[in-house]
Amino acid sequence: MLRRGPSGQRPVAPVLRGARWAGREAIAAGAMGAGWGKARGGELLDRIPTEEMEESVRETVSEARDRIDGFVRSELTDLRRALRRQRKRLGV
Repeated sequence: MLRRGPSGQRPVAPVLRGARWAGREAIAAGAMGAGWGKARGGELLDRIPTEEMEESVRETVSEARDRIDGFVRSELTDLRRALRRQRKRLGV
């Protein structure tokens, strides 16, 4: 890989040139995409259904809160029962 070939170049040199070209092209394409997004940013933001997303997140959080409350309630009930059993067993 580091030796020189018959042309006087290292065998890796064409690969490095291709990678350098690809990197430059990627930067140029990214800049064009950023410009496109900047020009159409307001229009794209208006198309995002933020109200629906907010409602969906609120519903999901509410359901999760209810499930967590139920789980904690059942765990506390089980813990109280276990404490009563232990006290009864110890004679306290």
